Amino acid sequence: MRVIAGIHKGRVLKSVAGESTRPTSDKVKEAVFQIMGPFFTGGLALDLFAGSGSLGIEALSRGMSKVIFVDKHPKAVQTIKTNLKTLQFESQAEVYRNDAERALKAIAKRELQFDLVLLDPPYKRKDYMKLLDYLLDNQMLHKNATVYCEHDKSTILPDIYKSLHAIKQAEYGGLVQVTIYQTVESEEYE
Repeated sequence: MRVIAGIHKGRVLKSVAGESTRPTSDKVKEAVFQIMGPFFTGGLALDLFAGSGSLGIEALSRGMSKVIFVDKHPKAVQTIKTNLKTLQFESQAEVYRNDAERALKAIAKRELQFDLVLLDPPYKRKDYMKLLDYLLDNQMLHKNATVYCEHDKSTILPDIYKSLHAIKQAEYGGLVQVTIYQTVESEEYE
C-alpha cells in the first residue's frame, strides 16, 4: 500500500495489523482519485472508517488542506498516527477513535463543512443512506462536495439521492463497487 500521487508519491504506508480492516487497493485508489481530483487546491476532508488512513493521506498528498480521520479500532488509530507522522502530515490532520455515528454528531456540533467525504465502512455493516442523510441533514457538505462510497457489489446505491448525484459508479476486481457523488444545488435538479 502506497501513496499514488502528489507530494508523497510512491511512499509506502503502514497497514493495520490483523483482519479488522480491508484496505482500498492502490489500483482502485488511483482510479477514483483521477475522478475525484485528481489534485486539490485546499479544502477539508473527512475519512470515516479510516483504517490505515490511506484514502485521507492520498487526499492530503494531492493538496487537501486538512483531513479528519475517524476509526473505532485502536490499532487503526495508531496506524493512522504512525503514517501521518512518517509523512509529516500531523499538523494537517485530526485523528479520533470513535464510532462513526458518534463522530458525525460531534463534528456536526462544530459546524464543519467538507469538500470531500470518504466512506469505506466494513461491507454490509453500515447503512449508507443513514450516513448520507446525516451529512445532508446537518449541512456538513460544501457546495460541489464529493462523497466517495466504497461497498461490495451486492449493495446498490442510487444514481441520485437528494442533492447528491452519482458522477461515477464502477466495479473493480469483481468484488469492490465504488459510487462517487457530488452535491448539486437544489434548483439545478428540480
